[in-house]
Amino acid sequence: MTTSVRIGDRRNFRRMFGSTTYYLAFGGCLAVILIVWYFAAHKVNYVLTFPYIEDVLARFGEALVDVDYFWRHFLITLVRVLKGVGLAVLIGFPVGMAMGFSPFIMRTLAPYINAVRQIPITAWVPMAIIWFGLGDGPTIFIITFSTVFVVILNVVAAVQDISPDYYNAVRSMGAGQKDVLLDVVLPGCSSGLVTGVRMALGGAWMTVM
Repeated sequence: MTTSVRIGDRRNFRRMFGSTTYYLAFGGCLAVILIVWYFAAHKVNYVLTFPYIEDVLARFGEALVDVDYFWRHFLITLVRVLKGVGLAVLIGFPVGMAMGFSPFIMRTLAPYINAVRQIPITAWVPMAIIWFGLGDGPTIFIITFSTVFVVILNVVAAVQDISPDYYNAVRSMGAGQKDVLLDVVLPGCSSGLVTGVRMALGGAWMTVM
């Protein structure tokens, strides 16, 4: 019994950090990219459009050791991303859970959400500056706006994937609507929330740039 548990722990550890083959493939691919970049840049020999890889790595190393400049601005950007994604989760999670659980709310909100999320994010930049002025406000608004729909859609999909058997089981034991939400819907949509947050973080870094 103890041996099987230890074997399972090792498997979970390997899944968490990846296999040796994964890291070898990643390192090999990165090496090929760097080699191709080196020869291609020297072949073009025009640093304004195709900088040398050695120059890029040198500047990157200088930025990493410049604590006062690089890391300070990195932390400012990181705070903006976390605030924007945090607001997206606070808005998108309850909205997505309600839409996935209630057909009436889905029919009511879906047309508006589908219409608004089609608007290009760049179209909101002037309005964000007018509404929030200069500083962190417009950036956080744009990040929130671009990621909240990702959270909503993933949570909706997770709620709709919950088997009806779970609803029938708790209702057969006398559970009310509140109990169904807390004991079935909330745990059931947690996977969708995690997926939505992961995708939102990736989208937020692209948006903040």
